[in-house]
Amino acid sequence: MGKRTPLFDLHRASGARIVDFSGWEMPLHYGSQVTEHHQVRQNAGIFDVSHMAIIDFKGEQVRPFLRQLLANNVDRLTILGAALYGCMLNERGGVIDDLIVYFIAEQEFRIVSNAGTRDKNLAWIKSHATPFKVQIEERPDLAMIAIQGPEARAKVHEQLPADLKEKAVNLKRFHAIWKDNLFIARTGYTGEDGYELLLPGVVAQDWWQHMVNNTVAPCGLGARDTLRLEAGMSLYGTDMNEETTPLESGLGWTVALAPADRNFIGRHALETAAKHLSRQQVGLLLQGKGLLRNGQLVNTNLGEGVVTSGGFSPSLDRSIALAQVPIGASSCEVLIRDRAVPAIIVKPPFVRNGRSCLPEELIG
Repeated sequence: MGKRTPLFDLHRASGARIVDFSGWEMPLHYGSQVTEHHQVRQNAGIFDVSHMAIIDFKGEQVRPFLRQLLANNVDRLTILGAALYGCMLNERGGVIDDLIVYFIAEQEFRIVSNAGTRDKNLAWIKSHATPFKVQIEERPDLAMIAIQGPEARAKVHEQLPADLKEKAVNLKRFHAIWKDNLFIARTGYTGEDGYELLLPGVVAQDWWQHMVNNTVAPCGLGARDTLRLEAGMSLYGTDMNEETTPLESGLGWTVALAPADRNFIGRHALETAAKHLSRQQVGLLLQGKGLLRNGQLVNTNLGEGVVTSGGFSPSLDRSIALAQVPIGASSCEVLIRDRAVPAIIVKPPFVRNGRSCLPEELIG
């Protein structure tokens, strides 16, 4: 039996199809993955993401520690509650994990990272924390739910006390507020607006039931994956890993090279790799019949590439993918069951805020 979140019994009672995900028993869907996808794009959906790792960092030197640990620069976080997306790298510049870090207080930060990397992340973090005397506390007592979609914020606001509601209404994207046992972040992994809530398990159960009773659709990992793919959001383990750098994985924008004297782990390797960079992440829009899948060979006018994340886009009614191809490639075919099927190279994202981001002539 795998690990279970505090919401597991609610999932099972709702008829969810349960699958193993990084050692956790998680809902794949509640009947129709496509229906859940459209619900998030058009209204609001709720996801159980309590399998994610929540880690709190405290200490007088916590900021200098994170300045060294992360490729993005926490010095950009100057307002309490501000959040930053970035990568934690190894010495070779490979991605150990991608994560979000929140600024709680000058001597306190919070990181939310992936479920499948939990153990190696903690080992890596602790191996570098000793000189800084930073206290590291994993928070298994906290559950995490995501309410996403054009109606998501309004649905959450209905459940908040007046003082917290006023703050939430004015909350900027990639910022968080908190009170007592409720942490509200305006972040997500769907390409839609909404919140991610960190809260005790019993409280999370109440929130889940309130949201579902208020026409917020329960959604599983399947819809979460198609939503993030349409939004052009990378997935750890497929679009990047310890053998790939952020530069070739579409995450170069998360690497802060200024100031020049911030010697974060992996910096030297990245600067060297940048001089010889030959691959880049692009989007693919399939032109013929078939389905784009992870690992498929991509033949471009400049050489071979590979699909890193592929699937069907319910919003576009087309097969789409993220792929790593030679820099400058302008045309390609994807090998699908021994057939070369033409695809168009595009710039992600494909869909954001319920609308296509692609030129109309490509999807008409």
